[in-house]
Amino acid sequence: MKRLLLATFAILALALISLLIGASSVSLSSLLLFREEQGTAQVLLASRLPRTLALILAGSSLAVAGMIMQLLTQNRYVEPTTAGTAESASLGLLAVTLLAPDVPVIGKMLVAAAFALAGTALFLRILKLVPLRSPLIVPLVGIVLGGIIGAVANFFAYRFNLMQSLNAWTNGDFSSVLRGRYELLWVGFALMILAYLAADRLTLAGMGRDFTTNLGLKYRRIVAFGLVVVSMVTATIVVSVGMMYFLGLIVPNVVSLLVGDSTRRALPWVAMMGAGLVLVCDIVGRVVYYPYEIPIGTIMGIVGSALFLILLFKGRGRFA
Repeated sequence: MKRLLLATFAILALALISLLIGASSVSLSSLLLFREEQGTAQVLLASRLPRTLALILAGSSLAVAGMIMQLLTQNRYVEPTTAGTAESASLGLLAVTLLAPDVPVIGKMLVAAAFALAGTALFLRILKLVPLRSPLIVPLVGIVLGGIIGAVANFFAYRFNLMQSLNAWTNGDFSSVLRGRYELLWVGFALMILAYLAADRLTLAGMGRDFTTNLGLKYRRIVAFGLVVVSMVTATIVVSVGMMYFLGLIVPNVVSLLVGDSTRRALPWVAMMGAGLVLVCDIVGRVVYYPYEIPIGTIMGIVGSALFLILLFKGRGRFA
């Protein structure tokens, strides 16, 4: 409990730093005094606070989604971006943009979630047909599937002049987050709470079909629940801020090394570490080339790939 409190204070400190950084000057004193006559209130309420909340919500929910995928596939190297889930959500968003551009954002999210669910189900189906001699085969299958789906999306995006939109959906960027344009991410937060309530069942499902069935639980229902959570979270993030690579892979592995494999115990740590990593990467992207900023998807790709290689070489025996 003490370590959880310290982690919470660290997240709050990072959130405070995020509120202070930007092209518009906001000092700590003006933040505390909340001087509306200087425009501080408008900057904070319309831009800085929504952006910080979006960072926390997206980071925590995507990390939890990665944890659920690793449980369902019984593989440490799987997350939405290595299973074709993110690419499927982008394809769904592209399809609804082409066929029904006037659909509300919530409708676009539901279509993207349906595509993400179908893509993830296809990934799991392919795994049953492929001999898995190594744990690395699973993410390789997902990356190949994601590449195929991404190629289809790129073809239609290029054909209908939507490449810029597709790039925005596949590369996380919080620079355009404003009040009224991030609230969909609260859906991911609600799903994260549901995942915590079902943590014990997800842990059992991660032990295999036979083990779960012998305990009297409906294995397929638990898997379906987990896939719906992952698909909905992925869709909300793709629609709202764009995808962030490696986050759902790195954070659950690091937490597993620190606190063990109990889903109920690890899930709060996964959520907080995911939020903290996203906040740090966003802060780095905003200060390294100030007053311009580097998209968080780029920073996350660099940091995530480096951490992934470290985990791969240091913990390959444990994750095999």
